[in-house]
Amino acid sequence: MKVVSKQRNSKMCFICGMDNPIGLHAQFYNMEDGSVATPFRFREEDQSFPFRVHGGLVSTMLDEMGLRAIWAKEGEDKYGVTMSIEVKLRRPVPYNEDLICIGKVVNENSRAYEIESKIINKEKKVLANAKLMYFKATPAQIVGDSVDPHEEMCYLIEDDVKELDI
Repeated sequence: MKVVSKQRNSKMCFICGMDNPIGLHAQFYNMEDGSVATPFRFREEDQSFPFRVHGGLVSTMLDEMGLRAIWAKEGEDKYGVTMSIEVKLRRPVPYNEDLICIGKVVNENSRAYEIESKIINKEKKVLANAKLMYFKATPAQIVGDSVDPHEEMCYLIEDDVKELDI
């Protein structure tokens, strides 16, 4: 599927923070169908049992797709916070393997967005998926005036990715 544009990365977020030494440094792409996708890899340090990623970290990646899906639909000046997340762990999620996480806004009302996200492997099998409700909020409502979202989300890393196999 064709990539339309790329989203910014933050400084310290566990999923996308480029300055976070233990983060995943995931890159996010807005896709032609209105979804957002990120190719990524969990590491051995992210495991619960050997050869599988901790369910909490799987949930964290699925949750990240909430805001990212809003940005794919509305642009990077819209924000929200997680109200609820329902995660289904369908298969063991491996580390040190190429994975893709995909998110899309599926419904919206005046107060919230409903988002669906999933992690797939290279065979396109769904390993985990989530339904999220994101409350619409401004950065000031989320963290007060102490953080400028443009300062935190300061990295736009250009690359040659034009298509993702999703």
